[in-house]
Amino acid sequence: MHATASHTDATSLNGLDGLIDLARYPIEDLDSDAGQALIRECRAQLADDGCVVLKHFVPEDALERLERETERLSPEAHYNQTETNPYNSDGDASLPATHPKNRFDDRTNGFVAGDRIDNETIIRQVYEHPGFQRFIASVVGMDEIHEYADPLAGLVINVLREGCQHPWHYDTNEFIVTMMTRQSHAGGRFEYAPGIRSPEGENFEAVERVLDGDRSPLKSLDLQPGDLQIFFGRYSLHRVTPVEGDKERHTVIFAYAKEPGFIGRPERAQRIFGRMAPIHEQMLREGTTRSDNLAD
Repeated sequence: MHATASHTDATSLNGLDGLIDLARYPIEDLDSDAGQALIRECRAQLADDGCVVLKHFVPEDALERLERETERLSPEAHYNQTETNPYNSDGDASLPATHPKNRFDDRTNGFVAGDRIDNETIIRQVYEHPGFQRFIASVVGMDEIHEYADPLAGLVINVLREGCQHPWHYDTNEFIVTMMTRQSHAGGRFEYAPGIRSPEGENFEAVERVLDGDRSPLKSLDLQPGDLQIFFGRYSLHRVTPVEGDKERHTVIFAYAKEPGFIGRPERAQRIFGRMAPIHEQMLREGTTRSDNLAD
């Protein structure tokens, strides 16, 4: 079981050397010219299409250890299957069957909860490191970000075995940080339609065309183990195509919140992880709710 680590642990003292390619990505020295250049480059890519991929973020000599970590933990994954539309909502009988709100597809995912991910893993050391958090906050334009207080949902491993997929959808959270640790033999491609909707409108017509097979607005990422992705999925329709073959696809999700103390809803924990942590059970007993109004 994972116990929350103090930021005075060995990782914080020794830094991220060996866990991250600091020569290529000087995130521990963001005030330097190279650090500022990295921030500008990441922000420019995010402004362009809502996505930045930092190739080979984990150095070559740590990749084997990285893959072994999620391989070891993957049997802990809880799988859940549902039918969902791009808006994670109910259908609308007043609209045609071809409307995106009425287009449902299979979503099957496995998730390893954070309390199964031990302190010695690269992924937890990176997730909890103040320098990494400062880097992510700088890239996404926030003063600071905070680890979840939710022991299950803060650091998660997404496990997709053969036939699993995450169909076309939008994210409810402002940004997501992920790291590929194991690629499947085939399938499992990350595809997205940059900025297909905006605060000014849903652009249902263009979404419907994508659902019908129009690939003209799409970008596809060739993610590899050790690549870090920062993605604004609120306005970019995206999916992970069905995994093919007997090699699982593993991706780590680093979840952060604007404010400290974030805990996910108990019913979501039960659905995603097949169980609740004591804090979720306490929330149910006391009838308490989260401090924000985010949908998840």
